[in-house]
Amino acid sequence: MSLKALIFDVDGTLANTEHDGHLRAFNETFKFFKLDWHWDRELYSDLLSVSGGKERLAHYISHYNPSLKRDLSVSDIIDIHNKKTEIFVEHVANGQVSLRVGVERLIEEAVDSGLRLGIATTTSLKNVEALMTSTLGESALNRFEVIGAGDVVKSKKPAADIYRYVLDKMSLSCHECIAFEDSGIGFTSATSAGLRTVVTLSEYTKTKNFQGALVVLNHLGDENQPFEIIKGSPTRHSFVSVGYLKELYEQDR
Repeated sequence: MSLKALIFDVDGTLANTEHDGHLRAFNETFKFFKLDWHWDRELYSDLLSVSGGKERLAHYISHYNPSLKRDLSVSDIIDIHNKKTEIFVEHVANGQVSLRVGVERLIEEAVDSGLRLGIATTTSLKNVEALMTSTLGESALNRFEVIGAGDVVKSKKPAADIYRYVLDKMSLSCHECIAFEDSGIGFTSATSAGLRTVVTLSEYTKTKNFQGALVVLNHLGDENQPFEIIKGSPTRHSFVSVGYLKELYEQDR
């Protein structure tokens, strides 16, 4: 059996979307709806333990007891989240969210090498489309065979559902792929689906051992910006290439 596909998470993995993207959009949305709420960096870091924007809002309301003039219904939460998505997409379109180090290079190399690509994320399809087209061009989405996003599955990360969905759509087994994640809940999701996983720590990554990861890095690296190995075996490679991934894959068999 050989390596046939790479499956990427989006937020924090492909791009540093959280602080200048999602967090900013949430706070601007709260102002739009005249909600007396503000999520600072520390609070948002805690809220990221809940996967999905609507779910995060519901968790905040039920666990942090913010001031409310009336109870918010499920429909209200959906409206707030839809506005937040609209604002986030605007920021992405304006170039305020960028890809992480090495992402564009690796995607291009993977395509040239004949590896298939997929996306497994809890963020909405609109967010994925905006990010990909803004950073990689209008044809970027065509490089990904399957995009598993948003509410396409019942249970979001850390459940394995989204990865199983993508594997099923690609007609691949978990043993033929490598996943890329940045967070604890994403890593749990990928490994629960049986996937070998590369972890690139991001701006909001909580301290975690990531036991069983192929390797834990600060980022994917580039020719003039080498990665740092946080957890894993030393290597002659200084950035994540298809060749390095195949080596990791073979070593873990």
